[in-house]
Amino acid sequence: MASPAETKLETFMQWLQANGVELRGCKIKWCDSKRGFGIFSDKDVSDGVLLVVPLDLAITPMRVLQDPLLGPACREMFEEGDVDDRLLMMLLLTVERLRKNSLWKPYFDMLPTTFGNPLWFSDGELQELRGTTLYRATELQKKSLLSLYETKVKDIVKKLLALDGNSEIEVCFEDFLWANSVFWSRALNIPMPRSYVFPELQDAHDGCISEALENRQFITGSQVNTSNNLIIEAACNTITGDTVYVEGLVPGIDFCNHDLKPIATWEIDGTGLTTGVPFSMYLISAAQSPLQIDQEISISYGNKGNEELLYLYGFVMNDNTDDYLMVHYPAEAINAISFSESKSQLLEVQKAEMRCLLPKTLLDNGFFPPGTQNSGENNKDKADQVCNYSWSGQRKMPSYVNKLVFPEKFMTTLRTIAMQEDELFKVSSMLEELAGPERERQLSDTDVQSAIWEVCGDSGALQLLVDLLRVKMMDLEESSGTEDSDIDVLKNVLIIDNQEDSKQCTNTLSTKTNDSEEPKLMSRNKWSAIVYRGGQKQLTRLFLKEAEHALQLSLNEDVTC
Repeated sequence: MASPAETKLETFMQWLQANGVELRGCKIKWCDSKRGFGIFSDKDVSDGVLLVVPLDLAITPMRVLQDPLLGPACREMFEEGDVDDRLLMMLLLTVERLRKNSLWKPYFDMLPTTFGNPLWFSDGELQELRGTTLYRATELQKKSLLSLYETKVKDIVKKLLALDGNSEIEVCFEDFLWANSVFWSRALNIPMPRSYVFPELQDAHDGCISEALENRQFITGSQVNTSNNLIIEAACNTITGDTVYVEGLVPGIDFCNHDLKPIATWEIDGTGLTTGVPFSMYLISAAQSPLQIDQEISISYGNKGNEELLYLYGFVMNDNTDDYLMVHYPAEAINAISFSESKSQLLEVQKAEMRCLLPKTLLDNGFFPPGTQNSGENNKDKADQVCNYSWSGQRKMPSYVNKLVFPEKFMTTLRTIAMQEDELFKVSSMLEELAGPERERQLSDTDVQSAIWEVCGDSGALQLLVDLLRVKMMDLEESSGTEDSDIDVLKNVLIIDNQEDSKQCTNTLSTKTNDSEEPKLMSRNKWSAIVYRGGQKQLTRLFLKEAEHALQLSLNEDVTC
């Protein structure tokens, strides 16, 4: 007898086939409780095309606007600015999940019911994020989503459900939270052919494509027509030449899991020359050799640090090479510093960046590189940039500039904030001289940056940066201890993904007699939070070490004018 998981998978496979999806060299099957369903190699294909999905099956803003049931009401709300393109898709996901006999049910049954992103954390699990950027971001996002649900989404969903005679269905915040998580964890930015989005622009004599357009079979029926063009165009992210970028979900393709070394990628086939299916998305092998049978087919979600992976997708990676640290100077703190008004004006002219991302890879070119140092080409560019800042030539280029890993944009912001009274006076005098007695010259952001660097140098900015990083480390360690504490907590843990895992692990552990070797049970959410938090502490420590060393060198060189 087939298990519930096998039954819903079989139903989904039939649904895919009925909607024109072709699994040519792969199959979908269950991975584990961590990754859910995935795509695996099934047989060798000579052209490398593993899976083909018609774009008609994608859930996009246009799909919602074209829906025979939801479309008219959604189009009216979209025209009035009550909903944006992303909310359109979340509304469809929410409504269709609740509707009886939804045509999307086989697909939705395959999707997770809960997610690993912090919005789904328990209160205890969320506490593990205290001191991190994600902790505050999660609080704000959940508050924002709850407000959006209460003030707008709840009533809209009830209204849309009533159109199909489902007014008795109860709607709750978790339904909308599920739709939000589905969108952010599975949506792609799809480069669709313009002729697909606006079919009436296609030359009627183009036989292959015209025939494909005429034979379009949307799962919900309906066609794009000329009167909808302005609305459809507004729902698109970007229109560049013959390509229209549209966010959307592509059932089938979205079951590919992430890997730092992906063995496949997805492409768009507008003409059908590659796949034989015009206006389709296809999965193609990127492996150098034929795939092994039953090998999982992974794609890359992009070069994302654990902060972004956890926030969007609900997972983290140990030793993530793309990890980064976010450092910022609180905008509200500007008002409390001396000469805040003058400094605010200078920051505005410079288009100052109050925050910066510090990728882990920056450390490769720093004072204490963890591995082999990269070539000096990028450093040379940086040295030239700083050297050119000096108008008079009185401020020499610092000897350490090739090793300074912190972005110049952020450094010049910190120089401005850290200026003392005499430095501010000198900068003002230099800028007045440059502008001329009648202010005949309009000062640029580069003019301001140059004057500030020539007067101030790096010491004040680096001291401020050291202070920011020390405060960040204190915040990170306040509730959870040091980096070593996180390492100790993660030793000898057994990660559980759900209640069933917990029961099985508890039963297994109860048979053990050696208590000293007994592993600790830990939810995956808690484990992910600690891994991310530990990575943030490590990066803060390493970048603080860089900043402290640069500060000492700057003070020793006494590069003031």
